[in-house]
Amino acid sequence: MKQDALGKELLHQARAAIEEALGGSTCPPPADLQELKEPGATFVTLTKQGQLRGCIGSLQAHRPLIADVRANAVAAALNDPRFYSLETNELKQIKVEVSLILPPEDLPFSDEDDLLQKLVPYVDGVIISSGTHRATFLPQVWEQLPDPKQFISHLKQKSGLPSDTPMETFSVQRYRAQKWKEA
Repeated sequence: MKQDALGKELLHQARAAIEEALGGSTCPPPADLQELKEPGATFVTLTKQGQLRGCIGSLQAHRPLIADVRANAVAAALNDPRFYSLETNELKQIKVEVSLILPPEDLPFSDEDDLLQKLVPYVDGVIISSGTHRATFLPQVWEQLPDPKQFISHLKQKSGLPSDTPMETFSVQRYRAQKWKEA
């Protein structure tokens, strides 16, 4: 029950922060939930008619959860470089999804086949890093890329490196997430 209350509040605060950023009323004070005061990491994903419209987040907890979800909601709406800024007239068509990111853990592997065997589709979020190249896919990306080989290939491209870059040049972390989405 407590997780449902947390998810409902995160969704409410994310939407309220976007509305405020677009010139609407001031964000209401958050519910009195201890988790909102503790450091937390979130991703806020916005969709319009089922299509991605913005997604920004944090992989490491570095500020109170309430501040993180509000900041990431506004960033997803206004600062995702893949999209133009959300406009007020779109707000009613937008669905908000909040993912609470659990701390990432290193995922040792010997080669790409070994990595693919260790990944848990639909459960693992994945971060890859190689030099200055870094990318992540949230666990829900498995819904679009259910094949682990394809998932990793697209993740390499997202990092800015070719999909045939040897996996051994990357370090890999995995994480889990709890997610809530507006109906």
